[in-house]
Amino acid sequence: MQKSVVLAEKPSVARDIARVLNCGKKGNGFIEGDKYIVTWALGHLVTLAEPESYGDQYKTWKLEDLPMLPSKLQLVVMKQTSKQFHAVKAQLQRKDVKEIIIATDAGREGELVARWILAKVHVQKPLKRLWISSVTDRAIREGFQKLKDAKAYEGLYHSAVARSEADWYVGMNGTRALTTKFNAQLSCGRVQTPTLAMIEKRERDIRTFKPVPFHELTVDTKKGITFHWNDEKTGEKRIFDAERATKLRERMAKGELKITDVKTVRKQTPAPLLYDLTELQRDANKMFGFSAKETLSILQRLYEQHKVLTYPRTDSKFLSSDMVDTLPDRIKACDIQPFRKVVSQLNNVKISKQLPCINDLKVTDHHAIIPTEQSPSPTALSEKETKLYRLVVRRFLAAFFEAYQYDQTTITANLTNEQVTAKGKRMTSLGWQVVYKDDASMKSDEASERHLPQVEVGEEIQVTKVELKSGQTQPPARLTEGTLLSAMERPMAYLESQNKELADTLGKTGGIGTVATRADIIEKLMNTHLIEKRDKYLHITKKGQQLLDLVPSDLQSPALTADWELKLERIANGKLDKDVFVKEMKEYATNIVNSIKQSDKTFKHDNVTGSPCPDCGKLLLEVKSKHGKRRVCQDPACGYKKNISKVTNARCPKCKKKLEIWGEGEGQTFACVCGHREKMSTFQERRKDNQHKKVSKREVSNYIKQQNKKEDFSNTALADALAKLKKQ
Repeated sequence: MQKSVVLAEKPSVARDIARVLNCGKKGNGFIEGDKYIVTWALGHLVTLAEPESYGDQYKTWKLEDLPMLPSKLQLVVMKQTSKQFHAVKAQLQRKDVKEIIIATDAGREGELVARWILAKVHVQKPLKRLWISSVTDRAIREGFQKLKDAKAYEGLYHSAVARSEADWYVGMNGTRALTTKFNAQLSCGRVQTPTLAMIEKRERDIRTFKPVPFHELTVDTKKGITFHWNDEKTGEKRIFDAERATKLRERMAKGELKITDVKTVRKQTPAPLLYDLTELQRDANKMFGFSAKETLSILQRLYEQHKVLTYPRTDSKFLSSDMVDTLPDRIKACDIQPFRKVVSQLNNVKISKQLPCINDLKVTDHHAIIPTEQSPSPTALSEKETKLYRLVVRRFLAAFFEAYQYDQTTITANLTNEQVTAKGKRMTSLGWQVVYKDDASMKSDEASERHLPQVEVGEEIQVTKVELKSGQTQPPARLTEGTLLSAMERPMAYLESQNKELADTLGKTGGIGTVATRADIIEKLMNTHLIEKRDKYLHITKKGQQLLDLVPSDLQSPALTADWELKLERIANGKLDKDVFVKEMKEYATNIVNSIKQSDKTFKHDNVTGSPCPDCGKLLLEVKSKHGKRRVCQDPACGYKKNISKVTNARCPKCKKKLEIWGEGEGQTFACVCGHREKMSTFQERRKDNQHKKVSKREVSNYIKQQNKKEDFSNTALADALAKLKKQ
């Protein structure tokens, strides 16, 4: 009997698909049934070959051998996952297999994972595509009923190959040129370098910012209304002339305030749009301090493992009209605490295609991140998973409620021929904000209402105090991971020249990088010590600043990489030939190499230690990593490295922060940023004492039993009295 091979991206998804397709026979790297054989990748099993594959001259890094421009890039099986590749290959080449169903993640990278495996195996069997955005049993079942012809996704595959080859030509050549020219571990890339440049620009803006002092005038009245002075022509509340501000206050303090206008306008705020990945990463960073990478990792678990959220790597905030029939079941799945009360209010709500969140034109490969038709069990999710799941559910449920409505009242008055105003707000319909009413991290506007007493036009009110408040203009805030994600999505403000056409291009492409890659880019900048995080803010390091000084300026511009993304999108839509784009990238890589070769600049390490490298004798560098500190040789060709400290889970007895461990063997010492230090022996003694002080579960259980006995009804005075009554 002829069978179909289903190629999934990860084992967990493969198991789900196999269960739905009634495949129960487990083999070496596959699960088989009567009609289907389900096998899986482990992410990428095949990748582009390293430079040394194209000739012995590339085995050592030399500036004179650059640029490296192989006519065709080769595919190689990744060593660490080669066992699974051969397991997949064996299933694809089986004689009883008539067709292959690609079931990798429904996106550009997912398409590349599958197609590169098929290309390396040289399989020529008919291809179909499973395109689903959640991995619930229902979604899988419906997806297999609507399998697509894989030819429809060839443009997406060509786009993915073009992106990968462009990164190879530009990244490999640029990185080797910088490293060999300046004898330092330096790297550049079409997305990471403009991202680094954005952080540097913000640093520059803060450094060159000059605060300007200003004053604001507030007027307190006997009726309890506080008015604010504002310029009648411009509406500006700030006064930048100190002398004028002082004179105004003196004059206004003696005057009588007269109401000239009272205006009440009914306003409304619609529910926020559904989450795409970037906004969800931004909110998670702002509310919980999660990094972009961490948020994506948690979302991936909620999608793959728990199956309670849809596909996370999306740039859309809308749903397609064909999803309307699934929405009641998704709302029902949200009928768990703390959402029960909110869900009960949606029982009689009619769900139609007219909802603001339904828009076919604004759904690209994937719709917004929303809950699936499956509820999480009460104890299934970790604390972090629960936080993100609730964020998505609140945003989803809010979409079905009416707009938040309020009356905004503006009172305008005259005080010694100067205009002063007071604004008040009164909620008329809570609308979608009912969803956030019990959420401490997202207070509804209801709490911030400012009621104003009734006044009439022409009414005169006594002034009790005129106060002059001083302030000064503030520099732009440093970027956090959340605000950097926003900047990557909308980098128009970071263009050196205000070119409207370039700004439009950035708008069309959705910024630099993609929703799926931005978290990795930020992580890479940290891991290569080009940026560092202090508290929650990102700072460029001296190494990062020097790198920008050495890299050609056009590679730093957001416009260039946005233009590339636009071309990649055209390749995906069949409007641009992949080879034309790759040829352009080769030319660009050549220009970068030539520019670096001709540079007369130098690179100076700012983290040199006094210790020589035991292998080559050059002085070692001290670098920070996520897990502590290490010393590495400054010569990239040497490659020596050694960990010297490690961040542990042990807590400082003074400030409770995580301790770092330094040294080796008996001489190991714990150290804290607050200055606390203790030897390993002292730490272990302290730990033993603490363990003795801790109460075991058995002791707690015995104590509760004893308390229950003490509180037993038979031992009370009332029980004794009742016993006597019984005897009588």
